[in-house]
Amino acid sequence: MVATVSDLTPREQASEILLKVENVELRFGGVCALRDVGFEIRKGQIFSIIGPNGAGKSSMLNCINGFYHPTSGTLTYKGRPRKHMRPYVTASQGIARTFQNIALFKGMSTLDNIMTGRHLKTKASLLENAFWFGRARREELEHRRFCEEIIDFLNLQHVRKTPVGTLPYGLQKRVELGRALAAEPELLLLDEPMAGMNLEEKQDMARFILDVNDEYGTTICLIEHDIGVVMDLSDRIVVLDHGEKIGEGTPREVSNDPKVIEAYLGVQEQESA
Repeated sequence: MVATVSDLTPREQASEILLKVENVELRFGGVCALRDVGFEIRKGQIFSIIGPNGAGKSSMLNCINGFYHPTSGTLTYKGRPRKHMRPYVTASQGIARTFQNIALFKGMSTLDNIMTGRHLKTKASLLENAFWFGRARREELEHRRFCEEIIDFLNLQHVRKTPVGTLPYGLQKRVELGRALAAEPELLLLDEPMAGMNLEEKQDMARFILDVNDEYGTTICLIEHDIGVVMDLSDRIVVLDHGEKIGEGTPREVSNDPKVIEAYLGVQEQESA
């Protein structure tokens, strides 16, 4: 089931549905990773997917991203059903993501890593790029200007020429966010953006996520295990457990849902006690 209009705030009701997930099932042989999952992400939302380990969160993100193709069910993006689409196609249509495990070019500088996010924006031919003239030159200068703005936005000026492999973990995660932003996504998928961070790094990343949503107008769908962060950032949350949706709503509604408390939030509280 997805949320009804009456479940949404007036601001959410006024916004368009950017992504609609309906009755999605994902199987790997005899293993069912997702079963009858459905929800809607509206433009401008920060939407979170939470649940215990093995709940199917990353599988769901991979279906949206095109890494996996659902066994059944429908994903509708900007009003058009998406079937058997590859990641590069979804990227060209405005969906970008970061990964749970950092996937950067460690020997390249911060600026050069972020520049790779502009690849799909390049229109110049191979010949023009080889000799760096005409359209290729104009494009590279424009791409560099755009990436420098992202570097300023994420407070990465002091490491813009530094190889990312030498940077602290928290800064590497920020560079990866910058690379995703360089693609100018309408929908940004963040797979555990704060995993492995200390408290200060988490606070910085939370602030940048809010700023991306507010200043760039980017719709965000994130997976995160830090429940405090999720409750503070999210407009809406969906909860998965063993591949099934067991709850959906605002942070307040989810935190008071008995099924969610039993399956996930209660476990977190016991572990922290």
